Amino acid sequence: MKTLSSLPLVLHLVSGTCLTAQDGILDLTNLNNYANQGQPAYITRNNTPGNNPITDPGATLGRVLFHDRRVSRDNSVSCSSCHVQAHAFGDLPTASTGVAGTTGRHSMRLINGRFAAEARFFWDERATSLENQTTQPIRDHAEMGFSGASGDPSFTDLVTKLTAIPEYRVMFAMTFGDAAITEARIQRSLAQFVRSIQSFDSKYDAGRAVANDNQNFPNFTAQENAGKQLFLVAPPQGGAGCAACHAPPEFDIDPNSRNNGVTASIGGGTDLTNTRSPSLRDLVGPGGQSNGGFMHNGGFATIADVINHYNSIPGDNANLDPRLRRPGGAVQNLNLSQTQKDNLAAFLRTLSGTQVYTDEKWSDPFNATNVLELIILPADAATIVRNPDGSMIVRCQAAPNLFYQLEASTDLSTWTLQGTLTSDAAGLMEQPVTVAPPAMFYRFTYTPPAP
Repeated sequence: MKTLSSLPLVLHLVSGTCLTAQDGILDLTNLNNYANQGQPAYITRNNTPGNNPITDPGATLGRVLFHDRRVSRDNSVSCSSCHVQAHAFGDLPTASTGVAGTTGRHSMRLINGRFAAEARFFWDERATSLENQTTQPIRDHAEMGFSGASGDPSFTDLVTKLTAIPEYRVMFAMTFGDAAITEARIQRSLAQFVRSIQSFDSKYDAGRAVANDNQNFPNFTAQENAGKQLFLVAPPQGGAGCAACHAPPEFDIDPNSRNNGVTASIGGGTDLTNTRSPSLRDLVGPGGQSNGGFMHNGGFATIADVINHYNSIPGDNANLDPRLRRPGGAVQNLNLSQTQKDNLAAFLRTLSGTQVYTDEKWSDPFNATNVLELIILPADAATIVRNPDGSMIVRCQAAPNLFYQLEASTDLSTWTLQGTLTSDAAGLMEQPVTVAPPAMFYRFTYTPPAP
């Protein structure tokens, strides 16, 4: 009987010491679903560009880059240091800590960025696309330190650093067809991962699935329905008018919005350039706790603080959004009662989900010492198929889009190359083999591409 050797079918590429089976292991033969996540029928917007669709390999690579502290100059911080999954990919401190100081603005939550109408990124909208945005923190002297100035290494040095890591050569080859690492490819994979982060399992979504926004939701309390009405209705008709800038069901920011009356910068001074904001989804966590301060300066600790600000805009400025003015030009004063404020806060809390805080697909794949082990050839993933004519095929389910070698042996000592195969987009590869001699062992092997 012909036999398939399973001895080499598990290949771990390790940077560092050995790992336990429960920690720091990423199985590239069983990728998480990023490309085909479901969305509610009432969510019809999708800003994914045609030249960078979300793929499972690309978002997986983006996940690793997002959480890897080696992407910073001194291996001390990652993108996830400032955009923490447990806080809706935002941060609790007012200013986040980088390799050489702190951020100039509060870290923005990253929930549902793919479903936003605004095509520009950062609070001041200086990035023209999400792809462009992803590497600007890496290039920042204070944040991740590959600025190429002030004694920092350049982005080219980061590419050289990543190229020397076999895990990255494998994942770039799996995603892009070859192991070349470039800034454009880093941007594309990070953008795919960030666009994949979504939250649609809130109390609001359960209600919206059975009723329109202008109807009472059967799963809402009377207070939450009253708050929803205040959110939707314009001030002249007795509401707060929040939907004018944060329209449901996405609750993202209107691209034409201007300054919201918050003008103070972190550390002092005035800044009128902040015209973007994250979605209002997941302002707080599942337990009602804040996911960090609100506004570009993190100046408001609670939803109540935010409502108080919009209830009575404290000052005027040349860039104030005209929707925050009343007829005649005076700044907004809604005169909301405390009950109305409480109702509005109750509604905003219904916009928080649960899955995004714990789902493995968005979590840190590294162990505590920032080591990651990849599985690209799982045990028992290969089979031998005998055809009716007596011929045989060796078939293996492995990590997709990589080059492998099929080898044969009669003694499990000396191995002969039978062919070089490329796994398809689903990870499948197969090779016809001979039926003689009487006892034959087969194995798939893999060598990471050279730097």
